[in-house]
Amino acid sequence: MSTVELALADLALAALLLVVNGAISVYFGLRLEVSLAVAAARMVLQLAVIGFVLRFVFAQTSPVWTALIALLMVLVAGYELLQRQERRFAGWWAYGVGNLTLLLVGGLATLYAVTVVIGPTPWYAPSYVIPILGMVLGTTLTSVSLALQILTDAAERERPAIEARIALGATRLEAFAPVLRRALKTAMTPLLNTMALAGVVTLPGMMTGQILAGADPGEAAKYQIMIIFVLTGAAGLGALAAALGGVLLLTDGRHRLRLDRLRPARS
Repeated sequence: MSTVELALADLALAALLLVVNGAISVYFGLRLEVSLAVAAARMVLQLAVIGFVLRFVFAQTSPVWTALIALLMVLVAGYELLQRQERRFAGWWAYGVGNLTLLLVGGLATLYAVTVVIGPTPWYAPSYVIPILGMVLGTTLTSVSLALQILTDAAERERPAIEARIALGATRLEAFAPVLRRALKTAMTPLLNTMALAGVVTLPGMMTGQILAGADPGEAAKYQIMIIFVLTGAAGLGALAAALGGVLLLTDGRHRLRLDRLRPARS
């Protein structure tokens, strides 16, 4: 099966569905029509630009270009993670804790998938590394964001209980144990739902894209199974690393709660 190429007119027809959303916003007074238009224009511009950039990078098959694109993706993901936090850490850690987690977990998961599981030649082939890294970062970003949000909210809301555990001799990790469990459970629940519904209610994006591109459905299913395993593992590790790092930042070496290291909530 050959791929059906889309013309600009086809994209315009698809955009009509977004106009329906705008009409709903106007009718119900949601005031989202401008945001929808801006988000749509931004999405089109970003994807158009990245399409040209990736066409160039794929043609080079250079590890340097692959590394540069990957680093840019991590930095942008770290910034997006920062914007999602209502309570941020003070100082450079506000950006550093997210970026370090995404860099380490995203990089390791992508390298594992490419070098151990798939094994393309060369192993740094950008057509494999960049798409997989993008999916890993997107999923891990969501899990890390949820874990940090639960952690920072609970640290302030449950301050008396946490300080009481510390006063009774608990270490900072022991004092935060209930909060950590709740943060990790919240971060991992969307991943469980994704696996439970895959193939029954939804056809995940990677599998759908391969099928539309003409790949064998059986082979597309194998790739989708592989990537879901990788994404789930990376997101779980990312949530754990971010939550543990958050606990260390919210306490000090004397096991005292340090809410002064959090900035005030954004209005």
